[in-house]
Amino acid sequence: MNIIAIGLNHKTAPLDIRERLAFGQEKLKEALKSLGQLPSVNEVALLSTCNRVEIYASVKDGHEASGEITDFISSFHGIPADEFSEMLYVHRNEAAARHLLRVASSLDSMIPGEPQILGQVKDAFKTALSCNATGFILNRLMRKAISTAKRVRTETKIAESAVSISFAAVELAKKIFGELAGKSVMLLGAGEMAELAARHLMTNGVRDIKVANRTYERGLELASAFRGTAVRFEDLKKELAAADILICAANAPSYIVSKDMMTHIMKERKFRPVFMIDISAPRNIDPKANGIDNVYLYNIDDLQRVVGSNMNERKKEADKAEDIVNGEVDKFRRWFSSLESFPVVIALRQRAEEIKNDELSKFIRRFPDLDNATLSAVEHLADAITNKLTHDPSVAIKSDDENRALMVYIARKLYGLDGNDDE
Repeated sequence: MNIIAIGLNHKTAPLDIRERLAFGQEKLKEALKSLGQLPSVNEVALLSTCNRVEIYASVKDGHEASGEITDFISSFHGIPADEFSEMLYVHRNEAAARHLLRVASSLDSMIPGEPQILGQVKDAFKTALSCNATGFILNRLMRKAISTAKRVRTETKIAESAVSISFAAVELAKKIFGELAGKSVMLLGAGEMAELAARHLMTNGVRDIKVANRTYERGLELASAFRGTAVRFEDLKKELAAADILICAANAPSYIVSKDMMTHIMKERKFRPVFMIDISAPRNIDPKANGIDNVYLYNIDDLQRVVGSNMNERKKEADKAEDIVNGEVDKFRRWFSSLESFPVVIALRQRAEEIKNDELSKFIRRFPDLDNATLSAVEHLADAITNKLTHDPSVAIKSDDENRALMVYIARKLYGLDGNDDE
């Protein structure tokens, strides 16, 4: 099994490094094309989120491929490898498969059970498929990861008790303000993260929700779903002055809210406190704004400190999920290991069919006067004997044990399956 997973995440790299190494949507296809041209890479998929940048590949040589991919990341982003190489992890073969299944099942997330990661894995797979970057091996692995994640969500309660990034943001707001009822909230961005945040805010008593989005129609759609108000992007500065809470999930390529903008806004607010959480990647609120009096700015990494009281229950469900993942990894390993035996089993059965047909032909020539019923009975007997004789060797060749390679070798030699049986 020559599969590797190489990358970094919120556990191994700080936010600023993850931002610099992220692959924006507009660059994904270009990156996949370049990765696919690396000498040691056969198939490749790329997962880039706010919390992780990971490359999965079916490769000719794992060691060479990890070096080539590291060099590619450095070259693509224009960042010296020594600035991030120590933060990279490399998983190989079965460990790589297990890592992807755990990622898709949200077991490797900042907060286990968060729902966004499965959609992100699906999107990564869809993009790779559109670029013809994946093939027989990774297609199987990616589909296995998605189906495993669905099993985890169906067969455990990890999603029910999990705390998503958006929910964690709301929980932090409650710790700052206490009750959220009566607070004015601005959502900057109308994507899935913003929508989740809006749902959690309404659950906690917020009724005044405004949505600012570059696409006004999308902002209007989300605002109407929550009986809120859509704000035109050009009016952001004026409307932001009235907001007590800002949740930013815009995912723009640069800062939308600058320090100068917040300085001006705080003067208008007479320095009434503003609580802001930037869950965008890259960040869309200038971190320097946190130095302004009564501006409380938090980013994704800060949310790690927000953990619900149901952590013990989530841990129990995560343990169940790990068992599911381990079982599915074992299935994938057995499937992968069986690939080398399929051609031998097919060749063995073809060889047996050739021998059977040859002997039947000789029999028919020897007894040309036999009636059809008798010939049919003889052919049925020949089929039964052939099937029984090939069954046990086929099972042994496909068996999931350490002797598989030996079985394959013996079968090739015993049955002349290497094309040199006349020697």
